[in-house]
Amino acid sequence: MPAIVGSTWNLPNFIGELYSASPQNTPFLTLMGGPDGARTKVSKNFDFPTSVNYALLAPGQNVVSEQASLVAPAATSIQKAQVTNTCQIHQQAIRVSYNKLASMGRLNGLNTAGEMPEMDDELAFQIEQHLKQIANDMEFSFIQGTYLQAANSATVATTRGMNAVTQLGGGTSVDGAAGALDLTRMQTLFRNMFTAGADFEDVILYVPANLKQRISEIYGFAPADRQVGGLNIQQIETDFARVGVIASRYAPANTVLAIDVAKTYPVFQEVPDKGLLFYEELAKVGAAVSGQLYAQAGLDHGPAFAHGRIFNLA
Repeated sequence: MPAIVGSTWNLPNFIGELYSASPQNTPFLTLMGGPDGARTKVSKNFDFPTSVNYALLAPGQNVVSEQASLVAPAATSIQKAQVTNTCQIHQQAIRVSYNKLASMGRLNGLNTAGEMPEMDDELAFQIEQHLKQIANDMEFSFIQGTYLQAANSATVATTRGMNAVTQLGGGTSVDGAAGALDLTRMQTLFRNMFTAGADFEDVILYVPANLKQRISEIYGFAPADRQVGGLNIQQIETDFARVGVIASRYAPANTVLAIDVAKTYPVFQEVPDKGLLFYEELAKVGAAVSGQLYAQAGLDHGPAFAHGRIFNLA
């Protein structure tokens, strides 16, 4: 993408209230606390462990006779395996001309006496909107990101999101077989997660809008009322725990993601003397203010068996 310098001509000022047509809600990132939350982890390495998994032998009536007990049995060992994820670089550059900064009183469009423009600091506006862009990008990555570990400085490292986590060994992934979401498929998801080892500490269902409506239809029961109607199921009582429901514009299509939020953490790398997510001015080239926003962030998703999904729904 070619560099775009904000100028008086391509960033006109208008009177009126500002509205954004782009989604700005990031429920998963918000639940985890964001870059400055109490649950944020700070790593000194861009690769980090998410879990060390092991499994016991299948339980059974593993007993021996008295005679056999006189000799020690063959030794066994419990094998461990480490699962890792990686941080990815989020970077946004901003450049606004001196002329634009000095011309905030120049108005375009319809102007009416007595009204005031919504903003008087173009640089602050641009920084705020680019911060929202990074938050949106993190939300998307933490849900739909695919994992790629950097092999050299030219590799674009990408963090593993929750949809991919459910496909790791031990994760629960139920094929919806192109059918409609129904109670049977929901029960299969919860049952399979329980069998896999999920403890349902704080599970939420992260779903697109159409499946949020479908869940309300499946689990909803509205008392008779002549004045109020409708359903908004935000929590489900299951056989294993209460499960929350959140609709998101970043949820994978035709997929119900069951995420145990208690097992997930945002991971940031701190740049010395800068911070986790920061803005800094860049070297001046001509009559413009130049700066960048920068962060290195990834997702600690915990063990795959704590999470699950139903995919390939109608």
